[in-house]
Amino acid sequence: MRYPFKTEPYAHQMTALEKGWKETAYGYFMEMGTGKSKVIVDTAAMLYDAGKIDGLLIIAPKGVYNNWYRKEIPEHIPAHLDTRVAIWRAKLDKKTKNAINNLFTTSHNLDILIMNIDAVITKNGAMVAEKFLLGHGAMMVVDESTTIKTPTAKRTKKIIELGKRAKYRRILTGSPVTKSPLDIYSQCAFLNPHFLGFSSYYTFRRRYAVTQNQNYGGRNFTQVVGYQNTTELAETLNEFTYRVTKDECLDLPDKIFMRREFDMTPEQKKVYEEMRRTAIAFLEEEEVSATSVITQLLRLHQISCGFFPTDEGEVLPLKNFRMPELLSALEEIEGKVIIWANYRHDIFALSELLKKEFGKDSYVTYFGDTTDDERQSAVAAFQDPDSSVRFFLGNTQTGGYGITLTEASTVIYYSNNYDLEKRLQSEDRAHRIGQNNSVTYIDLVCKGTVDEKIITALRNKISLANQVTGDAWKEWI
Repeated sequence: MRYPFKTEPYAHQMTALEKGWKETAYGYFMEMGTGKSKVIVDTAAMLYDAGKIDGLLIIAPKGVYNNWYRKEIPEHIPAHLDTRVAIWRAKLDKKTKNAINNLFTTSHNLDILIMNIDAVITKNGAMVAEKFLLGHGAMMVVDESTTIKTPTAKRTKKIIELGKRAKYRRILTGSPVTKSPLDIYSQCAFLNPHFLGFSSYYTFRRRYAVTQNQNYGGRNFTQVVGYQNTTELAETLNEFTYRVTKDECLDLPDKIFMRREFDMTPEQKKVYEEMRRTAIAFLEEEEVSATSVITQLLRLHQISCGFFPTDEGEVLPLKNFRMPELLSALEEIEGKVIIWANYRHDIFALSELLKKEFGKDSYVTYFGDTTDDERQSAVAAFQDPDSSVRFFLGNTQTGGYGITLTEASTVIYYSNNYDLEKRLQSEDRAHRIGQNNSVTYIDLVCKGTVDEKIITALRNKISLANQVTGDAWKEWI
């Protein structure tokens, strides 16, 4: 395949393109970090050059849809293409409105509209998406397609309905099956309701699930107790999907950096703004104050992480979107994962979350409270490929030095430390001798907070101590 790519595809990306770019509907089950976004941008460019489409609608979760706009499209769209790109936001300013409106005027450009998946179930968002599809010969893409795995969900029904108006359809996910093989049904229904050969979810379930009739409290219901014919299902999926994992990609860079963004909740924003303006904040009549710039920065970061340490020594939780964003990321990842969290409160809260979602044997912790014997056992269990332990949960102050965690090729910074040395050292726990794959590092970023500045500084290998000098601290707060 000879094509003027802006960035040259890796071998597995070229394979993905060759298999799927001409297909009306196709799925890319490519592990996080393998570059599935580039495959989509290149596919859209090639279809546009072939005269097949003039529009691209990208539907993505909150945490990643901005990334398409800021990074993936500018980085990979071929230079010879004329494009008009707009992103839907909950609050549309004049510039954003104009960019969206321009997509509905006549041109010979490739028009690209990027939307948060939750926008399509709002009246205005659904109207704009439908108008875009009716006005263009478009390819519609659902990124992290496990977000439409529930057949009865409103967003799933709306996405499938919108998909009928698209000339081409694509789904992207690192792991299409997060809970059970039944997760795949509605993702494939978006692509083409005939691909799986079943007229309804319930006939599909009868083929691939083992069920029992149960009675609870006088109510009868059907419970899935196992699965069957999974080899047959896998063979069917192979006909219209491409699957690749990081360990199959020998030409990836050693380190891949990604970020997932989310907003503050209204409760967080109120407390954060009080602390930012006055260095004093109140929640439920409890007070937290900051007596120095560094303390103020620390308090702002803690609030962005979802908790509120009072002056009385109590820690009050704040409603936040950080944990849901972590779970969304984990749905895209297969294999073992290191999760670094900066605060004890985070580690305790995440322990409960992992226990609830994945089971009590799915994780080990490694922080100040962990005894020496427990630390050795935690590392050994995590490094054992046959162990049930999938998650290593710790802080960089304790676990960032001297240990080997090469069973993981994904590292998530749930919350960062201000210390550059600890960041660099913690990155190397997975990226060291014994690691056979590239390592993907994911920063969770609370938008509009010091979180953004901390991560930018750490990524650029700038010490916070060197930044917050003179009047420079004002830029942080």
